[in-house]
Amino acid sequence: MLLAGLAFAQKSDTTIILITDMQIQIESSQGLNDMYNFKFREAHSQFMWLRNKYSWHPLPFLLLGMNEWWKIQPNPANTAHDEVFLAYMDTVIMVSERLYERPEYKIEAAFFLSAAYGFKGRLYSDEDRKNWRKATVAGKEALNYLEVSKGKPDLSPELLFGDALYNYFSEWIPENYAILKPVMLLFPPGNKELGMKQLKEVSFNAFYTRTEAMVWLMRILHNYENDPKGALYIGEYLYNTYPDNAYFHRYYARLLYSSGRFSDAMTTSERIIQRIDSAHTGYEATSGRYAAFFLGHINQVRRNYGDAKKYYLRAIDFARQIGATETGYYLYSMLNLGRICQEEGDEKMAREYYKMVRSESSRGHSANKEARERMRDL
Repeated sequence: MLLAGLAFAQKSDTTIILITDMQIQIESSQGLNDMYNFKFREAHSQFMWLRNKYSWHPLPFLLLGMNEWWKIQPNPANTAHDEVFLAYMDTVIMVSERLYERPEYKIEAAFFLSAAYGFKGRLYSDEDRKNWRKATVAGKEALNYLEVSKGKPDLSPELLFGDALYNYFSEWIPENYAILKPVMLLFPPGNKELGMKQLKEVSFNAFYTRTEAMVWLMRILHNYENDPKGALYIGEYLYNTYPDNAYFHRYYARLLYSSGRFSDAMTTSERIIQRIDSAHTGYEATSGRYAAFFLGHINQVRRNYGDAKKYYLRAIDFARQIGATETGYYLYSMLNLGRICQEEGDEKMAREYYKMVRSESSRGHSANKEARERMRDL
């Protein structure tokens, strides 16, 4: 549907490198702000205007695809937006391949080809899709075009984004997954330190990929580099800049909670629950599962057992809505409800919660082990 009507996109008589053109950036800025702030309809209208004006170029189609991508992020298990997203990425590829044939556009076209294949690979490799064959094919294509645009930061800092991710993860993966070491020997060597440096440069200097780079930098600092302060700094910026982005909101609450800033985590998590209850765009059970658990645990620590139980029950309900009943948030919500009941002297109810933990988790899970121990002590 998206490919039809392009008529293979008209060619421009004048060479315009859109990713470096200041006027195009001005024309794109409101759409990008709307997209990251989850005002998807407004962003779509702005990107469609760009498409009508620059239909010969892949940029508008990439932006339209990213608009669909961010609809997916709050709940990756929801595949409702996959078809449209993939159609836009295929359109990016088709238009870029035509530009790639023209020497003056080759480097820019390679960037868009790498980006489109990279996005497709990320979607296919998601844990809710696990289409490893398609992910591998898309990843290989992305790397091929990345090599073409690589080392051209003088053209645009946007071109550093893919290079940064490759440098970091091509070294990180074999360090953390020994089984993949032989596979990674087939690819050029990476450099984690350089990758981090490049990601920071993109975060400061790029226009179109700036926010995407910041998201990756935040996740890497939090999950892999043991830099909670650095991750929290970025998370706070993203949330304050785009306060209606459910993904940024949830990640910020998570960073506050893990950093021990409980008062701020409570305020932020309560706002998430309020937005879910008012059906705010992008706010749903995945965010609710996080926020409700944080609120349950903080209230438990403060011995506000009534509120703790209320939020743990909501965390359980949110987890069941999305089938996330093997996660720690779900199991520890039940376990902590048992702990609270035991603390309050309600051993019968405590036993029921411990039974639920045992029946819904593997014997080797830490929550299962504690539930068995506590049942023996009752």
